[in-house]
Amino acid sequence: MSLARHLNRALTATTGLQVRRAPRTTKGKKEPCAPRSAERPAAPYRCPPPAELSTERLLRQPVFIISSIRSGSTLLRMMLGAHPRLHAPHELHLGRIRVDCTNWFSQRAMSTLGLDRGDLEHLLWDRVMHRELSRSGKDFVVEKTPANVYMFQRLRDCWPDARFVFLLRHPESIARSWHESDPVKRPYDKAVGDVLPYVRAVEKARTDHADGCTVRYEDITADPEREMRRLCGYLGVDYDPAMLDYGRRSDGELVRGLGDWRDNIRTGTVQPGRALPGEDEIAEPLRPVSAAWGYTS
Repeated sequence: MSLARHLNRALTATTGLQVRRAPRTTKGKKEPCAPRSAERPAAPYRCPPPAELSTERLLRQPVFIISSIRSGSTLLRMMLGAHPRLHAPHELHLGRIRVDCTNWFSQRAMSTLGLDRGDLEHLLWDRVMHRELSRSGKDFVVEKTPANVYMFQRLRDCWPDARFVFLLRHPESIARSWHESDPVKRPYDKAVGDVLPYVRAVEKARTDHADGCTVRYEDITADPEREMRRLCGYLGVDYDPAMLDYGRRSDGELVRGLGDWRDNIRTGTVQPGRALPGEDEIAEPLRPVSAAWGYTS
């Protein structure tokens, strides 16, 4: 039986609380590439002050990779997961899990404790992440769901001590990769439209949180040791050469639909990236972010 079903049975039987996935916007279809905020209003919640963090959260200093789709985030999480102190599971999609009070009594009970729906969701997220980390026996957990970019502020408020790695890739390369992954369903123009809100959200998050660490996919593929040493320095762990040969030691499984699972990532080593597009090949909507990220002048 799944973890969600166990939680539902225990919570509903004792408190009237129920855990469920947030509904998809289009019945029977895959989750669209759109900000989650457009689907459902943000739940009210409190951000725990530093003095209360030890009683509010089990998890300490989680690491979040903030990126667009098709930016190499699976490669990066596999490399980080090969480190003996970093656990990097598949995408967790925490923001798609909803906690609701299903009757008046549970609503009253939780509100009396000072817990809104958002607070309950944060407690659940923290418990799920802490469970994964505890089972791994490592020191820090890494989460890389691309949709996290749309709930960046909630992640900061949930874990005030979180660390953020901003993974960039040339926006035009992202759009082409997204198009090529399913050309029939995603014509090039649609792929550009899908990618645009992601890259804009990544840039806003990166601008709002100057303390994070920015890394480029192209730099990882060109000089992986240099970039992993730099990331290890940011995360406060010693560099480990196993990160470059992640197929031997990484504890991150490849699951279809929860990150990249195709041939390149399954090689277990860093593969060369595609050539950068010329300036005249960049779609007009992607030009401002391409310039902001230093890919164009």
